[in-house]
Amino acid sequence: MLNRLSRSLVAGLSLIAVTAVPAYAAWPERTITLIVPFAAGGPGDVTGRLLAKALADKLKTNVIVENRVGAVGNIGIAAAARAKPDGYTLLETSNVIVINPSIKPAPYDPLKSFAPIAYIGASPNAIVTSPKSGIDSIADLIAKAKAKPGKLTYATTGVGSVSDLAVELLKVRAGINMTHVPYSGAAPALQAAASGTTDIASVSIGGVVGQIKSGLVKALVQTGSERWPDLPDVPTMKEAGIPNAVVETWQMLLAPAGTPQPIIDKLAAAVKAIMQDPEIKEKMLKTGSRAGYAGPQALEARMKQEVPMWKEIVERAGLVKH
Repeated sequence: MLNRLSRSLVAGLSLIAVTAVPAYAAWPERTITLIVPFAAGGPGDVTGRLLAKALADKLKTNVIVENRVGAVGNIGIAAAARAKPDGYTLLETSNVIVINPSIKPAPYDPLKSFAPIAYIGASPNAIVTSPKSGIDSIADLIAKAKAKPGKLTYATTGVGSVSDLAVELLKVRAGINMTHVPYSGAAPALQAAASGTTDIASVSIGGVVGQIKSGLVKALVQTGSERWPDLPDVPTMKEAGIPNAVVETWQMLLAPAGTPQPIIDKLAAAVKAIMQDPEIKEKMLKTGSRAGYAGPQALEARMKQEVPMWKEIVERAGLVKH
C-alpha cells in the first residue's frame, strides 16, 4: 500500500514538473513580428529587413517586418510597448526612442516599457550644401551664420529628428542661429539643399553618399566620431573645429518589458553572431550604417545615459512641445 502511494506521489510530482516547464523553453514555435517604426525603404527599414532575414535563418522560424509609421516613430514604438511580452513581437528602432519623450509626451517610457536586447549599428549624418551656395566649409557656414543671424536655412527630416538635432547641437556649440525648414524625409530635404531652396541640409549619410560623389551636393562635415569609409575626405565635427558634437542615428533591438530573460539571452546571442558576419557588415555599410554589437546591459546603460543628454539638447534648442 505504501509503495503504491509512493509511486503515485512520484508520478504526480513528475507530472507537475513537466507541466511547470516554462512555455518559452521551446521558443520560437511560430512567426515573430519585427516592428519597424519607419517607412519602407528608409535606412531603418533596410536595417530591420536585413536583421529579420538573418534572425529567421538563425532561429529557424519566420520573421516578418511590420512598418508602423508616424509621429517620428512613436506610433510603432508604442505598438511594440503594448505587445504581449512573449518573444513574438520585437522592435527595431533608432535612438529616436530616447529623444522623442523629451520633445513631447510619449505613450511609452524608453527605460521602463522595453527589455533591451542589442545595439546593432550606427550611421552619422552629413551636412551638405549646393556646390553653388558659396559655403565651402563648416567654418565658412559659421561665419556666414554669425554675420546674418537667423537668415541661413537648413533642411532636415523633421522637427526633433536626429538630423535636426545634429544641427541644433552645432548651433549650440558654435553659438549661431539658423532657421529650420523640416521636410517629410531625407530625399526632399536633400533636394532642398541641392536646389538652393535651403542653404544646407542634414541627412543620414547612407542616403547621400551617391549624391556627394556625383557632385549634386557638397559635404561640409559628417557628424560621426570617425571618418566614413566611403567619404574619406569629409571631416568629422571634431576635425572641423566643433568639439563634443558627435550625433549618430544608432539602431537597436528591443522587446516589450517582461519578455522572459531566456528569450532575451537567445536573441542577444543570435544578434551578436549576425553582427559579426562579414556579409552582414558589408550590406549594412552599403546602406549607410556601420554594423556593431553591444548586449542587453550595455544597451540599457547607453539608453540611460542618452535620455538626459538629449533632454538637455532639446530644451536648449527650444523644441519642447506640450
